[in-house]
Amino acid sequence: MRIHLCGVRGSTPAPGAEFIRYGGHTSCVAIAHDDAATPALILDAGTGLRRATPLLRGGPFTGTIMLTHLHWDHVHGLPFFAAGDRDDARVTLLLPGNGSAGAEELLARGMSPPHFPIAPSGLRGNWSFHTLAPGMFKSEGFTVEAQEVPHKGGRTFGYRVSDGHSVIAYIPDHCPTVLGPGPEGWGEYHSAAIGLAAGVDLLIHDSFLLPDEVAAEASFGHAAADYAVGLARHAGARRVLLAHHKPERTDDALDMLADRFRGSPGVAVAAEGTVIDQ
Repeated sequence: MRIHLCGVRGSTPAPGAEFIRYGGHTSCVAIAHDDAATPALILDAGTGLRRATPLLRGGPFTGTIMLTHLHWDHVHGLPFFAAGDRDDARVTLLLPGNGSAGAEELLARGMSPPHFPIAPSGLRGNWSFHTLAPGMFKSEGFTVEAQEVPHKGGRTFGYRVSDGHSVIAYIPDHCPTVLGPGPEGWGEYHSAAIGLAAGVDLLIHDSFLLPDEVAAEASFGHAAADYAVGLARHAGARRVLLAHHKPERTDDALDMLADRFRGSPGVAVAAEGTVIDQ
């Protein structure tokens, strides 16, 4: 599979000269099959979704968007996704079920007047909206596993995606300290996270915090970079990408993070615009 990192920032976009190298767009990963020219599966729809339109090479998006949850930094790109907002687009949007409300109703709570000019039904093309429960399913030729992970403020899923040859795990928002401090004080290596990451070729994981920020800020709903590396080790993941960067974490600060893990094989800091052939 070919993986496009379209947005790797968390909480809010980070514009400015000090954020150019790692990027300021929020969460979005686009995935294509090896033999396909364009992506068919998109994970999250933050402002990075705008970067997915050029990947469609002038054509419409015909595929599936899977949201991990409904926080702003994971949905704000939807109405600005030009390849999906056109008459010939075909988009299936999947999101975690939350009570009795339907998917379109849940999405419309944050995307409809007076908060936004249009509701989800105002997007052009053939859009369908569905809720997900934890478990396995097929989507766009991929096998996907969804599992709930702890994160503050609404039901949140992590995803495991396989094309039959390669497997990735995507857990961009994760608060493992909710389940206890774990062996190092960064949070528990719990069964859902280990199951999603077990033996994957690539783990893309929440690394919003540094270890010395956990005590004061983990309650906001995020994990430390060191937890992501520890989870990869516990689960036998071959590579881990540290992602969902804190909005004020500058390029220089992320360089320092990369330097700290330079001696750890298979660990890298995610940068917007990176393409990974897995």
